[in-house]
Amino acid sequence: MLRERYEKDKLFEAVASLRVQMEPELAQIDAILDDAKLFSLVKQDLERRYPKTKVTGRPSTPVEVILRMLVVKHLYGLSYRQTEYYTNDSMVLRLFTRLYYEQAPDSTTLVRWAKIIGPETLKAVNAEVTKIAASLKLTRGRKLRIDGTLVETNIHSPSDNSLLADGVRVLSRLIRRAKPLLEGEVAQVKAVFRDRTRSGKRLAREIASRSREGAERAKASYERLLAVTRASVRQAKVVLVHLGELGSSEAKGLADQLMVFVGRVEQVIRQTKRRVFEQEQVPAGEKLVSLFEPHTCIIKRGKAGKETEFGRKVWLDEVDGGLVSDWRLLPGNAPDQKQWRPSLDNHVRQFGKPPGQASADRGVYSPENEAYAWSLGVKRVILPQPGHKSKERCQYERQPWFQRGRHYHAGVEGRISVLKRKHKLGRCLNHGEEGLERWLGFGIIAANLAVIGRSLAKRAQARAA
Repeated sequence: MLRERYEKDKLFEAVASLRVQMEPELAQIDAILDDAKLFSLVKQDLERRYPKTKVTGRPSTPVEVILRMLVVKHLYGLSYRQTEYYTNDSMVLRLFTRLYYEQAPDSTTLVRWAKIIGPETLKAVNAEVTKIAASLKLTRGRKLRIDGTLVETNIHSPSDNSLLADGVRVLSRLIRRAKPLLEGEVAQVKAVFRDRTRSGKRLAREIASRSREGAERAKASYERLLAVTRASVRQAKVVLVHLGELGSSEAKGLADQLMVFVGRVEQVIRQTKRRVFEQEQVPAGEKLVSLFEPHTCIIKRGKAGKETEFGRKVWLDEVDGGLVSDWRLLPGNAPDQKQWRPSLDNHVRQFGKPPGQASADRGVYSPENEAYAWSLGVKRVILPQPGHKSKERCQYERQPWFQRGRHYHAGVEGRISVLKRKHKLGRCLNHGEEGLERWLGFGIIAANLAVIGRSLAKRAQARAA
């Protein structure tokens, strides 16, 4: 049964008031999280865990505790295990999370609850946080600056030999799990359930060693590794047929996993054959760079020291006051020019009016984008033109208001840096595309709450002085 909150413990609050004092920033965030709309948005998602979560079963971890512990996790860049430990250990965090004298939920429990909160809910929560900031006059939506960044997925550096070895390992593991279910059903048990993991690893290491001496030296090892991988795929297909005949839920679950990974391993086999043996340059959009995070894209942004990156491109909209009002996960290496209109449209939806000033980098520039901003009523459009500029364009971009806008826009890089360093958006540790969107959502909400908390604390301090 889903509980909303623990009963208020006056004794705990009395003891806490004598012994501890919440930091001004955290105290302001604490007050913001009392907002009923934020609570109801999260509660609606948690109610959908099971069909009768609201009314049956043992009492759950309260919604209020889950929401506040997840904020603590991303506010301080902690792991789930660290969040459990520090919440249990700290009187301040016990008071902030409304845990009082209760035991903090186990880290695995917190993981399961976090997975239920959907990306769309997190966007709605962030929109509500932005609305709260606007009501407190911390932002007015007068300025908008937009930029893209890359969030890495949690994968090793991809190469064909390592992907093939991963495929052999995963298929062998799933086949091994199916063995107790099928031992009496399958003829030639030894051949079907043979584990080829060691052969795959050895050949992958051999390829890595020989590749340093030239591509031709590694070809023979690639042929043997492909043969081992194809044999594992054949084994998996035999096991799939027999699992389908059993009909049990356990067999169906294993068959579903095998089917997914067989398809991915076959794609790796095809791309290896095209690149190594047919000397074909495989387009980035047709490559699979991870068996476990298949949504990972190959991104080339021309960054010094990082010619090629593996992850997903994210587009951020930041308004005055230092708040990220919206974010979008982009498909592949989407062009920056196409992000201008969605950002402006979303700003109008959120604030009911266009920004007085909108800015982006030169990669976003196009005459059509400038014209669109003007048509919405944006007074100052800061879009520097790349490449050769006419004399008139140079004079236009030298105007004081345009230069001030360029200086203001540079601050978005600092915002991205804080998101990556403090709130851990540099590398996503969640699994899957939905997990990545959830990682982004929690991190951005925590960052916005931190900005609001600091601003309100400074305002209170100024008034007290």
